[in-house]
Amino acid sequence: MAIKGSLREASLPDVVQLLFLGRRTGCLSVANERNFGSIWFDDGWITFAGMVTREDRLGERLVAAGRLTAEQLAQAIAVQQAVPGQRLGVVLRQLGFITPHDVELEVRRQVEETIYTLFTWTSGTFSFEAGGQPEESDVALRLNPDGLLLEGARRVDEWSVIAKKIPTLDAVFALEGEGRGTTESDDGLVEIERSILPHVTGTHTVREIMDATGLTDFEVCRVLYGLLSAGRLRRVATAAAAPPREGSSRLEEHRNLGIAFYRTGMLAEAGREFARVAELLPENGEGPFHLGLIALREARWEEALNQLMLAAERSGPRPAILHNIALALESLGRLDEADEALAEAISRDKGDARHWIGWGLLALRRSAAASALERFATARDLLGDTVPPARWFWGCGWAQALAEAWPDALTTVRDGVTHYPDHPVLRTSLGVLLEASGEVGEAEAHLRHALGEDPTIPQISKNLGDLLYRAGRWDEAEEAFQRAARLAPSLGDDIYFKLGNLACRRGDLPAARQHWEEAVRINPEHALARANLSGSREAL
Repeated sequence: MAIKGSLREASLPDVVQLLFLGRRTGCLSVANERNFGSIWFDDGWITFAGMVTREDRLGERLVAAGRLTAEQLAQAIAVQQAVPGQRLGVVLRQLGFITPHDVELEVRRQVEETIYTLFTWTSGTFSFEAGGQPEESDVALRLNPDGLLLEGARRVDEWSVIAKKIPTLDAVFALEGEGRGTTESDDGLVEIERSILPHVTGTHTVREIMDATGLTDFEVCRVLYGLLSAGRLRRVATAAAAPPREGSSRLEEHRNLGIAFYRTGMLAEAGREFARVAELLPENGEGPFHLGLIALREARWEEALNQLMLAAERSGPRPAILHNIALALESLGRLDEADEALAEAISRDKGDARHWIGWGLLALRRSAAASALERFATARDLLGDTVPPARWFWGCGWAQALAEAWPDALTTVRDGVTHYPDHPVLRTSLGVLLEASGEVGEAEAHLRHALGEDPTIPQISKNLGDLLYRAGRWDEAEEAFQRAARLAPSLGDDIYFKLGNLACRRGDLPAARQHWEEAVRINPEHALARANLSGSREAL
């Protein structure tokens, strides 16, 4: 099962330790209201960590450490800007300014500092996704979480003390006493204090000292706290917070945060970020496009369609926009228009298998088995040696079942479960097909596996209830149907009809009538439910 939850219920250090002990490989995503971070694991060891709003300070730190000159950094940045997507560490190595060892030391420090910052978060969500490797890292790290956990716990405790004297990074400090504490007059200072003190002028904020020295917030604040405690500094002001940057860097931050929040299901936060993108780029369709995707996820179909149409108007009818317009139209029951939108998307990009899969699923929705199978076959050819996504196996399998090619359907969906063993919808489909083929025992095993993977999907409980009902296991069937009804009260008339039958079987006629009445309310043409209601009146 996926590892996910709230930081109010489980601390991040506990989650990291759990992943280490479980020797897990994948990415742990962590999000709070204003930021997003990720920690990558390989067999339990940490290989990388990053935050969306934490700037890459590799260059500044190398300059501060004396391993790089300011002129060399400027030259490397110019080269990096000429080659979009190139990492600064790679550029510095290619120019011969630093060694791989220099990069490893600084990347390791940045990763550690990122993790220590994430450990201070006490609210937000976390989610672990197995598999994959980070694309961002300049070097291959392998950090033992045990040491990070110990240092992180110490820092959390230390931060709580430091924050009492330095509650904000916009605080301004000055030296206590004229000339006191300068590097020339005090040989008792350690190296980090010598690098910070020249910037404690009574005009620079803590944040500006960080920028000037390349040091982290914890490093700067710890030194300032020590000097404050020794009576060598005094706080003279708190600068007004700098106005938000609205240039390209700020736009990129909104965009990256929006994408990160969207991927982790924090849709309200994602909507906030993309609304800002839409404001900053009023003539561009990027903001409306993502706002449309968010509305789709939240089943706000009309709003999704409006946003996506606006995106098409601003950025042109790109295939991805048309595909999602089709999804919104399909959800609104406007199937002919959805078909036209997907056909146009494919006319603009015939080589994208995703559009053909979507077109196949739409044909399946319209019970056009032959068209669906043809479209799924085209998608499979386009994918080549790539394993199709789970929705292809699901859609193609049901299209084959609709065409009464039951052995083919079973083979397709079973193959899908082989590739996606923990996919609850594929497991459910395999269970339903197996029961229809008479393999009731194996069918139940797959349905229960699917229920364990995601007990919040009502259709799984409904299908399990149907199997148990037909097997005469009445109590278990009733429990499954009741769970499905709680999850989705309007799931369908059949579930209430069967709950009524089960209640009648155990002699609870009032409960039975209530369930049958609900079945008739959902489907006034349900003849059997009407007949049962009529018979129950005569019994009374």
